[in-house]
Amino acid sequence: MRARRPPGRHRRAGEARQVTYREVIAIREFRALWYGQCLSLLGDQLAQVALAVLVYDRTGSPLATAAVYALTYLPSIAGGPLLAGLADRFARRGVMLACDLVRAALVGTMAVPGVPFWALCALVFLVVLLSAPFSAARAALLPEVLEGDAYVIGSALQNMTNQGVQMLGFATGGALIATMGPYRALALDAATFLGSALILVSGVRRRPASAGASKPSMWSMTAGGARLVFGSRKLRTLVLFAWLCGFYILPEGIAAPYAARLADGSLPVPVITGLLMAAMPAGTVVGAFLFSRFVPAPRRLRLMGWMAVLSCAPLVVTALRPPLAVVLAAWVLSGIGGAYQLAANAAFVQYVPAERRAQAFGLVQSGLMAVQGVGILVGGFAAERLGPEPVVALAGVAGVISAAVLALIWTESRDESARMPAEATA
Repeated sequence: MRARRPPGRHRRAGEARQVTYREVIAIREFRALWYGQCLSLLGDQLAQVALAVLVYDRTGSPLATAAVYALTYLPSIAGGPLLAGLADRFARRGVMLACDLVRAALVGTMAVPGVPFWALCALVFLVVLLSAPFSAARAALLPEVLEGDAYVIGSALQNMTNQGVQMLGFATGGALIATMGPYRALALDAATFLGSALILVSGVRRRPASAGASKPSMWSMTAGGARLVFGSRKLRTLVLFAWLCGFYILPEGIAAPYAARLADGSLPVPVITGLLMAAMPAGTVVGAFLFSRFVPAPRRLRLMGWMAVLSCAPLVVTALRPPLAVVLAAWVLSGIGGAYQLAANAAFVQYVPAERRAQAFGLVQSGLMAVQGVGILVGGFAAERLGPEPVVALAGVAGVISAAVLALIWTESRDESARMPAEATA
């Protein structure tokens, strides 16, 4: 039987056309990666709410609750660059399966009533630590499953799914945990990891390790990945585009105090907080769909800089202290602008060798976690002194300036690449 060629492979320039979502979903391996991601992500959303409820019920301490939340950032920052290289050193499907099974066991242990608080923190740390090699393996495997414009469409679909599941988790997590309790919610999260592993086994074929027979040490791979990513002007610029999210994610970290400022008695503060936190993910879903479906592939890279500016510019309006409806519209528009990440991600994949993608993606992901964590921490510190409105506006201004500079650098690097072939043939 002749193998079905995934859309986007080996097309001539004159034959290029827009790949559809239906064509991408028709690819079995992509469906497996997509379904597994949806399942485990939904479980993680429940687990986040369950952990917050469980820790606060046990300790009665907001500081302890915040400390456990901070543990969801620290492992990826500290261990991500090193462990991500496992997905280049060993078979990527095998790395994902091992991470799913170990995380299922760890979360299952967390679901046992009476686990000491220190042990709970250690288990959270290990679970998040294992997400680094899993995410790096999945990110590196996706370009092998989807090529060309199909990769952009698949990435957009996964991005929209992530944001949609996040909104669903925040909206329904509290009600489910109130019904089943935090321990059962954690047990359900453990089951989602097992379900993800089963989907991967049945839907993703085996592939050999990308690092070959030599298998350099983890430290060597980490250092080599850093040289690869930050030694190239194009890759360095694309990474900085990705890390720009630290500016436009900051408002979500101070949504609760901002909601208290916006409350006028018509809506409870928790409802306003939920609306604010859902605004950017909603915009991201819309932006990812429009950007991937209706903007041709060659134009996406040209629009990337402008879209990056759009991701931050609407936040500046908060300096005028507008009403809730205007703030929500601005944050949705900011989320739409964040769709530029699709173009940056696709370009990054194009310039990174296949055998080193996992390490490169791991480094970028660790940086993303760092800029988001630091941005939220700085934003919260500043909001206590200045108030949330000026802090959000300042984040928007800083983001616009940074995006404009990156857009100029990217345009120059693309122009240089376009001139090189002409100069070589002169």
